[in-house]
Amino acid sequence: MRKLYFSNILAFLFLFATSVFAQSEHHSESPVTADSSVAPHAVEATAEHVVGGEAHEEGKVDLGHMIMHHIADDHKWEFAHGVAIYLPCIVYAEKAGLQVFSSSNLEDAHGNAVAYNGLVLEHGKIHAEDGSHVLDLSITKNVASLLISAVLMIVIFFSVAKAYKERNGKAPKGFQSLIEPIIIFIRDEVVKANIGEKHYRRFLPYLLTLFFFIWINNLLGLLPGGANVTGNIAVTMVLAVITFLITNLNGKSTYWGHIFAMPGVPKWLLIILTPVEIIGIFTKPISLMIRLFANITAGHIIMLSFIGLIFILKVWAVTPVVTVFAVFMNVIELLVAFLQAFIFTMLASSYIGSAVEEHHH
Repeated sequence: MRKLYFSNILAFLFLFATSVFAQSEHHSESPVTADSSVAPHAVEATAEHVVGGEAHEEGKVDLGHMIMHHIADDHKWEFAHGVAIYLPCIVYAEKAGLQVFSSSNLEDAHGNAVAYNGLVLEHGKIHAEDGSHVLDLSITKNVASLLISAVLMIVIFFSVAKAYKERNGKAPKGFQSLIEPIIIFIRDEVVKANIGEKHYRRFLPYLLTLFFFIWINNLLGLLPGGANVTGNIAVTMVLAVITFLITNLNGKSTYWGHIFAMPGVPKWLLIILTPVEIIGIFTKPISLMIRLFANITAGHIIMLSFIGLIFILKVWAVTPVVTVFAVFMNVIELLVAFLQAFIFTMLASSYIGSAVEEHHH
């Protein structure tokens, strides 16, 4: 019960840290000036129309734009064409101060960007019309999905802990019979195997939270209209940075000794090996960050590419073939959702285990 309770606390820490870092994608280095304010677009009678501020030829599908639109973060949660939930914008402008409003105020009935209280939404980022600095702390699609996953983790962990306490060691039933074997598997085959019997209990709450956080958000991202949380590099960066800090702050003298003064190695060779080991300290979390981000994003792109073939080829005969491939890829993605959570947790456990490993004579 205590371990599961700590895991939920760590879930909130993940949520807070990720929410802050995820907003970095909503700031622009070149703010919009007053001359480039986005008024409702005046479209002449040509063979082009404007969608989301970009021009597309009539009758043609911009597959790249469509895919990037679906995997990117946004200030509204669009489940299907014309079906969307407008999320709250929390913006601190340098001159106007703190403003809280719905993101629906930043676009017109046709989806074109319009100015609201001196603010304008361009390419998913809120800017000030006068070019002043804007701090965007809005509840975006990814942040809203993080809130949902946090609630799910609370419900899962506390319901399983309650069932475990009430059954008093008896065989698990219902939802507990699904979750408890996974917890035991992560504890025995991942955490204990990599960290060791002596130290694994200290890091088990964090690593259990890490696994379920990634797994649940991977699964939520596969739902129709789901947010691409673990495919956001800001989220994976936060997870990697937390793992980096836990690993190195708990490093024993033997861990640092193998980096700066590798035993049994000639002194002259340390000139080469020590910089390599120091670089390795930072490449480990970077590899964690990029691996999860790239695999989840690639899966979404492949799925959307298959579906986009129907509109590119404009031949309805390919629909059954594309549907079969899309269903097959969706099944593969269910496996990948678990594997990526498992691999991230396994590697994090091995890094922590190498840091707290006892000296062997």
